[in-house]
Amino acid sequence: MTFRPAVLCPIDFSESSRGALRYSAAIAAHFAGRLTLLAVNDPLLQEADEIAGVAHLAEDTRRDLQQFFDQTFGARPHGVADVQFEVKTGKPAPEILNTSREQSCDLIVMSSHGLTGFRKLFFGSTTERVLRETSVPVLVTPGTDPGCDSLEDVRQAVRRVMAPVDLSDATTHQLRIARSLAEALEVPLLVLHIVEPVRMTASALSRLSKVETERRYRAEQNLKRALEDMPAGIKAEALLAYGEPAEEIAKVASDREAGLVVMGLHSSPVLGPRMGSVTYRVLCLAHRLVLALPPLPVAAAQQTSTGNTTVGVFNSQKDQLPTPKV
Repeated sequence: MTFRPAVLCPIDFSESSRGALRYSAAIAAHFAGRLTLLAVNDPLLQEADEIAGVAHLAEDTRRDLQQFFDQTFGARPHGVADVQFEVKTGKPAPEILNTSREQSCDLIVMSSHGLTGFRKLFFGSTTERVLRETSVPVLVTPGTDPGCDSLEDVRQAVRRVMAPVDLSDATTHQLRIARSLAEALEVPLLVLHIVEPVRMTASALSRLSKVETERRYRAEQNLKRALEDMPAGIKAEALLAYGEPAEEIAKVASDREAGLVVMGLHSSPVLGPRMGSVTYRVLCLAHRLVLALPPLPVAAAQQTSTGNTTVGVFNSQKDQLPTPKV
């Protein structure tokens, strides 16, 4: 069975969300999936609308969504057969997450809403909240990215997929997703592992050289094993770097012209998916497309580790995507 992803794109009518919409439409069109545009109204506006006795806010917002969609693509065909427009009232992040669950979405595409100057170190609070609580992958687009209208344009923009891995149990899932994307886009795959500096006391400095050599050797061997299952048709390479993870990821992404970074989100048995400090800083520093992957459910993770399931491009519990030609 061909996997047809359901894509959710939150819209706030900014140019940043227009860029995210173009990526969303390109993905949905290429894989014949469903695209849902979501706008979330402020409860105060809803209340004012009701007090005024007009109650047209939801209808007007849905009309604005349709107009925003039409203006984004103009006379160019977007190729999406199934487009839906949803309007909710409430706080943006919870409504985005609720809609994602209600519609069984496979992917959320939204802008980082990056700013310039001092505040470029912070991205939109809505995006941050979604990343902290999402149970499906989230493709975060840079705030200044105008977007792409087709998978061919996406391939030219991405040029290389990069997967920064920590060589934990989650690496297998992360690499399967990164590999599938590299196959679909027909671009090279770069697997990166960062060896962080060891913080040692003065009395332990004499042993630093031996410790560092051993850590590098182990990392190299684990990284080599992680690439053993790569299909012969994929141009994949491994790179070992040394330093602070976020800074090195951003630097390597720039130096190697990797337009898409596939990263995992941390998890907690109590709180569920959480966005770690490394992912946060990469989003602030890299100014690249970032596909953030929530951790697999325990059962799915166990199946993946034993090789009893195939992992699709956007959702590990879906049928695997065939390698499309763009």
